[in-house]
Amino acid sequence: MRNSTLCYIEKDDSYLMLHRIKKKIDINKNKWIGVGGGFLEGESPEECCIREIKEETGLNVSSLRFRGIVTFDSNNCETEYMYLFTADSFTGELSDCDEGILKWISKNEILSLPLWEGDKIFLKLLFEDSPFFFLKLSYNGDKLIDHKLNLNVV
Repeated sequence: MRNSTLCYIEKDDSYLMLHRIKKKIDINKNKWIGVGGGFLEGESPEECCIREIKEETGLNVSSLRFRGIVTFDSNNCETEYMYLFTADSFTGELSDCDEGILKWISKNEILSLPLWEGDKIFLKLLFEDSPFFFLKLSYNGDKLIDHKLNLNVV
């Protein structure tokens, strides 16, 4: 199993999106996603998220909001648990990313971008300011074949 983080940084009703076009081998090739990545040994989810944001964007976030846990089940790779965050306060200057192109995209345009189908589900939850959630996404190759959403977390 793999643990990762993903963060959508917000500014002026837009999210900072990463168009994954620079790496030759990339499961997210040509998709638009938030910023984040895999845990280093001993990191907590928030430490991983803050580090990955700094590495990929040059920004220092100061207001992480933990929004949910997304489980990815796929026949192409190991199960992944992704800790999903948003942030709306940061300092620093945006830098180049070696994984793709960073761009501020208006929230009303995001769902028309090349995204994973499951990402559209959790992005809608973020747009609606949904309470904390658990979401399981099951893929066969690139095709979303099932999803289970739990908003009734005690």
